[in-house]
Amino acid sequence: MFAVADDEIDLIIVTASRMDKALDTVAGAISVVDGDAVQHARQQLSLDESMARVPGMNFQNRYNSAQDLRISIRGFGSRSNFGVRGIKILVDDIPETLADGQTQVDSIDLGSVERIEVLRGPSSALYGNAAGGVIKISSESGSVDPFVETRLSFGDFGFSKHQFKAAGGTERVDYMLNLSDLRFDGHRAHSFAENMQVNSRLNYRPDDSSELRFVFNHTDQPVSDDAGALTREEALLDPRQARARNVDFDAGEALDQQKAGISYKRETATGGTFMVRNYYLWRDFANKLPFASGGAVQLDRFFAGAGASYVHPFPSSNYDNRVMIGFDFDRQDDDRQRFDNNNGVIGDLTFDQNETVTSTGFFVQDELSIGENVEVSLGLRYDRVDFAVSDSFLADGDDSGSRYLDAVSPMLGVVLDITPDINMYASLSSSFQTPTSTEFANPDGSGGFNPNLEPQFADNYEIGIRGYLSARQRFEMSVFTIDVEDELIPFEIAGSPGRDYYANAGQSTRKGVELSYSANPLPWLNWIVAYTWSDFKFDQFIDDNDNDFAGNKLPGIPDHSVFAEIAYEHSSGFYGAIDAQYIGALFANNANTESIDSYTLTSLRIGLDKTIGSFELGPFVGVHNLFDEPYTANVRINAFGGRFFEPGPGRNAYAGISIRYRPDNKS
Repeated sequence: MFAVADDEIDLIIVTASRMDKALDTVAGAISVVDGDAVQHARQQLSLDESMARVPGMNFQNRYNSAQDLRISIRGFGSRSNFGVRGIKILVDDIPETLADGQTQVDSIDLGSVERIEVLRGPSSALYGNAAGGVIKISSESGSVDPFVETRLSFGDFGFSKHQFKAAGGTERVDYMLNLSDLRFDGHRAHSFAENMQVNSRLNYRPDDSSELRFVFNHTDQPVSDDAGALTREEALLDPRQARARNVDFDAGEALDQQKAGISYKRETATGGTFMVRNYYLWRDFANKLPFASGGAVQLDRFFAGAGASYVHPFPSSNYDNRVMIGFDFDRQDDDRQRFDNNNGVIGDLTFDQNETVTSTGFFVQDELSIGENVEVSLGLRYDRVDFAVSDSFLADGDDSGSRYLDAVSPMLGVVLDITPDINMYASLSSSFQTPTSTEFANPDGSGGFNPNLEPQFADNYEIGIRGYLSARQRFEMSVFTIDVEDELIPFEIAGSPGRDYYANAGQSTRKGVELSYSANPLPWLNWIVAYTWSDFKFDQFIDDNDNDFAGNKLPGIPDHSVFAEIAYEHSSGFYGAIDAQYIGALFANNANTESIDSYTLTSLRIGLDKTIGSFELGPFVGVHNLFDEPYTANVRINAFGGRFFEPGPGRNAYAGISIRYRPDNKS
């Protein structure tokens, strides 16, 4: 994020706000993580390796592929024990988030990430359903300097990852292709996982004003065993054991997915920008849960969508003004079946229904400059989400039905330039989240929708200050309050342990402070520090058993978290980095009777980048949990029977080498 000269500051352009803008002109908290932080000497198991440096974010579950990485931004997403909820995720402008608001990140290819933008806080005025925060990922593009690269890495717990990448292009066309194959035994019993990915991107520029982009991704994950959660006593006795019931029922998942998308962007003669996109996803998914009745799931999914936006400038001698209008349309079609799980063997059909979710959103945004140092942003969006179920399993009655949920989401922001390099902002933004089709499940085991479940709404009030103290020092501070109504909270029942159902909490309040400071005091030295304080509480919440949780803290979110990293790079090509992450204590249930201890994890990575003729060699080695600290890597919120704990691994190491060949590089 820093220029190489003391008197020069790089201008960072971001696109997560749907209009290309300089980062410091966005009326909200936004962070950027570059591709080197994601790829360079990383193990590349999950996104949290590089994104822990972003304040306001919390990650759990790097080591259980069957449950997927849990990501939360200001508490949005913390409720999920499977996949990501409440956060909008896009890759190359194509949404990973489905029409009902759920996201799986198992198809995100870390080996070809070029840039990640994180817009923190409710953003439904921009992106609609589930936009409690936004993560926008861009893959690498090619260039006129072609290369081919192979990367091999190995590590403890049976880890291996092989990667092949090729990229190149001409003035009008460029391409990138990345293939990867991952195998991981895991640090716990019954934790084996395989993942093979193909990620590709092709850009075509028919003229200087337009670009056509094609993307394709294929993911084959034939096995991801689920070791399950343990009680406190089990975790202390043997943190590497699997839950016996998960082994008995062969708990885990398998998936096969393809995603294809096309987008077209054009700059008009009047200075406007037009963009249109279209995308398709096919996903075959199988899951075994650790119980018999209906414990095996088969899902055949088709997801498709389209969207368009147009930005038009209205300049004058007194002010600049840009207006954006657009729409998003998504449709999700799921054929879902459940079978008995007879100790890992699929048995009789117990559930068979087709679920469709159709989401339609229309939005408008206006950015108005008042004078030379004030910009005002206004946004408004209307969304309607239609759910429908067609029940084909009629032995227990016909549970077919439909529901529709809609919302109007406003946004208002002001940015004030205090100096040329420092500004303040204030914003009011909102979000809404429908229950996903999975979360709509009835706790009584019947089909159809839970009639008692409603969407979650949130209003975010925020002020912040950020900028450069010098060309080599950047800081950021955000203070916010979020009022949430009908918070969606997971719980388990005795008859289906390992499966989540959901209820609405009445009201909750989230207050927080996010700080970060980055410095490049010397050309060979960088450091970054990020701190997050979170005070998230239930204001009103009485559950179905008449338990009153008012005043309790939301489970799954620590009050305090700190990240710090120091990185060194020598002119010879040798480099090293050490980082430490402190996660404060947190609660595991609504009653706040079970807590998870705080912990600090330290990681080290070192390597060498060396060019020999046309070859660029990059050996590297890394160590996670350097001081072998015991900790809980994932918390199963409100789990039945006290099974809240998924222990993380002790000290573990990995090593690898990348070899890149550039045919035109003869130095």
